[in-house]
This record gives sequence, C-alpha cells and structure tokens, in this order.
Amino acid sequence: MKYLLLFSLLFYTLAFAAEQDAPYDVIIKNGTIYDGSGEKPFMADIALRGEEIVRIGDLENAIAPKIIDASGRAIAPGFINVLSWAANSLLRDGRSMSDIKQGVTLEVFGEGSSMGPIPGDEQEWNTLDEFLVHLTDKGVSTNVASFVGATTIRQYVLGHADRAPNENELDQMRKLVREAMEDGALGLGTSLIYAPAFFADTEELIELSRVVAEYDGLYISHLRSEGNSFEESVDELLEISRKAGIRAEIFHLKAAGKPNWHKLDNVINKIEAARIIEGLEISANMYTYTAASTSLAAIMPPWTNEGGHRAWIRRLKDPEIRKQIVEEIQTDSDDWENFYLAAGTPDNIIITGLNNSNLRSYNGLTLAQIAEQRDTGPIETAIDLTIEDNRRIGAVYFLMSDENVKRQIQIPWMSFGSDGGSFSDRMGSMVHPRAFGNFARLLGKYVRDEQVIPLEEAIYKMTALPAKNLRIGSRGKLKEGYKADIVIFDPETIRDHATYEDPHQYASGVDHVFVNGVQVLKNGKHTGAKPGQVVRRSSN
Repeated sequence: MKYLLLFSLLFYTLAFAAEQDAPYDVIIKNGTIYDGSGEKPFMADIALRGEEIVRIGDLENAIAPKIIDASGRAIAPGFINVLSWAANSLLRDGRSMSDIKQGVTLEVFGEGSSMGPIPGDEQEWNTLDEFLVHLTDKGVSTNVASFVGATTIRQYVLGHADRAPNENELDQMRKLVREAMEDGALGLGTSLIYAPAFFADTEELIELSRVVAEYDGLYISHLRSEGNSFEESVDELLEISRKAGIRAEIFHLKAAGKPNWHKLDNVINKIEAARIIEGLEISANMYTYTAASTSLAAIMPPWTNEGGHRAWIRRLKDPEIRKQIVEEIQTDSDDWENFYLAAGTPDNIIITGLNNSNLRSYNGLTLAQIAEQRDTGPIETAIDLTIEDNRRIGAVYFLMSDENVKRQIQIPWMSFGSDGGSFSDRMGSMVHPRAFGNFARLLGKYVRDEQVIPLEEAIYKMTALPAKNLRIGSRGKLKEGYKADIVIFDPETIRDHATYEDPHQYASGVDHVFVNGVQVLKNGKHTGAKPGQVVRRSSN
C-alpha cells in the first residue's frame, strides 16, 4: 500500500510538472482542417498558446493541459457575422448564445446606425469606440467590431430634418466620421431605405465616404431600394465607390418582391463589370432566408417619419394625413421602398415585435389574421397597432425566392451576416429565425443537403473573405501567428432548427468554440467565458 501511494504521488508530481512545462495551452488533434483559404481541407493538429495559434502540423508527441480529439469533425476559423444587431442584446447577455452555438466569433455592428457618436452625458459612452470598450469590459463571449453609422452621424448634426447639410454642418459630419475612423471603425454604414437616412443625397454620402477612403475603410450600404429601383440603387453605390475612391459592399443583397426577382442577374452582371472593367472593389453579404425582417414602419412612406417618433405618431393619428398615408401605401412607386406591396399580400407579413401587454397575443400572427380578428383593413390595422404600441413594431416580410438565395450563395464575392441579434433562448419576443440559424442553415441546408457550394468555399466566405474586406488583421484563417478564433463542428449533423413560428431554437452540430484562445463552447455547452475583444480596422 505504501509503494502504491508513493507511485501515485510520483505520477501526479510528474504529470503536474509536465503540465507546467507544456509548450502549448491547448492541442486540437485528429480533425479535418478547413483553414479559411477556400482550398481543400487537410488533416493536421493545431496548438494554441495564449490568444494565438502557434503550431499547425503533426503534434503526436506534443503535450498540453487541454487536448481535444476532433476526430470526424471540421476545424475552421471562427465565423464572422458581417451584419449583426447584437449590440443591445449583448449588453443584456454577453454570452452571445444563438451565434456562439453556430460558431460565430465576431459580431460586426453598424448598418446605418451605430452605438456612437452620441452627444450628451446621460449614457456611459459618447464615441463608438467607447461603447465597444464598455461592452467588452462588461464581458462578451464574441469579439466585436463596428462601422460608424451614417444615420447616427446625420442625427448628431441634423436630427430628423429632411434637408441637406450646409457646409459647416457637413464639415462637422466629416469630423465625426474621421474621429471614428481614427478609433478603428471599419468604415461607413448606411441604411438608405429608412428615414432619416433616406433624406441623405448621393453627394452627401460621397463626401463622407471620401474621409473613410483615406483610411482604406469600407462603404457598406443597405441600398436605397431592393425592389422597384434595385438596379438604380446599385448604380448609386457604384457611383459612390467610383467618385469617393472607396471600396464598397452591399448589405444583405436581395431582389425584394416577386416582380423584381428577375433583376438579380442584371445586378450581378453590373457589379461584375464594375469589378473587372473598372477595377472597383465591390462585394456583398446576405442571409440565408427568403423572408426579410424590419419594422412595420417599412410599409409607410419615409416622409411620415420626418421630425422623429412623436411627429410620426401625430401624423398617423391625424385623419386627413392618415387617408393620404393609406393611399400612398396602396400605390406602387419608385420613389420609396414599399414593403406592403413588395410582400404581395398581408398574409406574407408576420408581426413579431408588439410590446403592449394588450397586443402581445398578436405576435406571430400575419397582418391579415390580425386584421380579420379586429375587423379592420390590413393597412388600417398596421397604423392602429403602431399608434397603440407607440413604437416601431417588428415584422417579417416574405419577399425573396429560394432560387435567388441559392444564386447569391454561389457569388464569389459574397459573405454572410444574420441581420439579427444574438440571444439566449429566454430573451426577447418573437424574432426572425436568422438570429438563431443563419450560419448553420448555410452549412446544413445549402452546403451539405443541397450541395449549392462546397464546404471549403462556404467557410472561406464566412472567414477569410470578410476579414479581408473588413481589413481585419490576424483573423479569418487558421494560420500560425493568427488569433485563436476557432470552431469545431460536425459537417454531417450541423443544422438550424429555428422557424418563423418558433424562432428561439438553437442550432446544433457545433461542438467547440474558442475565442482568443479561450474555450467558450465545450461539447455544445457554453462555458461562461467572456474573452471577447474589440476588433479594429487594421492594415494587415
């Protein structure tokens, strides 16, 4: 017995010493590596030390305190969510559950609006960078980055006014953009379909983009139209790129509304010509669903929003103005993006974001169903709900075709963004299922099941491609010296489960996720770790 105890003591002493002397913190063995380059996968081991990948190769005899057997699994760089609305949800719950469980390790904010610059001293930050630092200090599991929002800049200087800035105001707007770029913002984000962003003309956007171009930042835009004026709106983006000398990307590229589905090929050809003939650096991102999600206010003309929320509600309550609004919603126009007509029927509009306790039972129903229950017309119902809830109500609109979704996935310059928040299954009201399934849906439905593109290409479009477009250094690839943002998943089982009726369902098939070398997901379970960092634009 004495010898057994001595042997045990010696064994644990040697094991402890080996752990202390281990050259690596983590070794991932026996997996198939998809390194983010888009090239064919290969078998190798990966060693991590601190925040970095330090060795890729045969590590059969290497030691580390943590060894993960990735047999039968794919090992990839952490996925980049190019369009995330998780800033507020991460303030409430920094675990980023719905995205971590899909392998997302970087959330990118800033579609038109951003969390700074904000005037005044009533909040805990003023600049965009101060917000990102506040968020990571509070603790988040993913890395975070952001564009500075052109809407936020415009509101800072002009409020909700429907007019062009004068020269002094434009100088102030340029100054705010420059400060954000100096702090490492990725570029300028616009959302031109919505007021007050809708009020900005092309020349204003060119002037702000010229500042961003000095830093090799990106102009990224929710186009002025994805429907009737889809092609003309792409022309505007190309003009901004050309005149400002700036790289440009389209947020969630789509042809919205059945009458516009055929325009997608023309748009792709237009962008290809700009890339090849003119040498413009144009790219796009998308989500993997046929339904969009935004505010119910998207069915209303933009002029109704001038002056802000209170002015908007007052107009909706005014009987004469209300008649005019109803008439304009029913009338097809190229002057603004009418989501009511684009959806084709109120049966294709699902209400998701009612907050008033007397109205919440309508969440998940179509606008047609609610109108029938209330015995009012669908447009009148939408206006009444807006007044009663006194806020911008969330809605899902079925606007796109699955054929076009597949066509877009195949585009060489396409990356991916959820256009949603990142939630725990207990957070929030009804949401679009893309918040829980966008990336897993690509890998399961479109890559494995329907074989739209190979797995290595899909991973490239979620990692190295967006990292290059965003000018993010040392991320997006499995490469020695790069940050250890890593996802380990089963290509045979990864899939999305979220539906429009029941969106709060996590994806499955992701086993392990590392962020900056720290394990955040272990055997599909969140570890509670929050090692996320602010990611700023880099020249690397």
